[in-house]
Amino acid sequence: MSIIMRLPEGAEWALHCTWLLTFARDGDALPARRVAEFYGLPEAYLAKLLKALVRAGLLTAASGPRGGFRLGRPPETITVADVIEAVEGPGPLFQCTEIRQRGPVPLTGAACRTPCGIAQVMHRAETAWRQEMAATTIADLVETSGIGAASRVSTWLAALPGTS
Repeated sequence: MSIIMRLPEGAEWALHCTWLLTFARDGDALPARRVAEFYGLPEAYLAKLLKALVRAGLLTAASGPRGGFRLGRPPETITVADVIEAVEGPGPLFQCTEIRQRGPVPLTGAACRTPCGIAQVMHRAETAWRQEMAATTIADLVETSGIGAASRVSTWLAALPGTS
């Protein structure tokens, strides 16, 4: 049995884009349209995610003919948790709605002073998940990206006009 924790697709997109930007050469920036092109994503929505990463200090943005996005910090210092929080916000992933206080035989508020077992296990799972995301950097993701990933990106970047 496998359990799936779901985040909006924007979180995955932001992680992949941050990963991609680790391959840009020093001084080079990638325009949002090029990042979108690499993954086949809609540019307008992706640009919003990239701007959220800039606001969080994870990326920098430059305008002009050689403008675009770059990592704002070394990839060893950017965690998966940083990226997720930048695009999804700092709030909890699980929100208990106390449905045990609804229906034909609801519990009273007094009976619900402590979280139920479901809320407890969800909070423990989220804590473990967040700890793993905080312990994993973008550099770690680059290291584990698989055979040929770096050469695929480097070849694509070298073929782009305006990149070194």
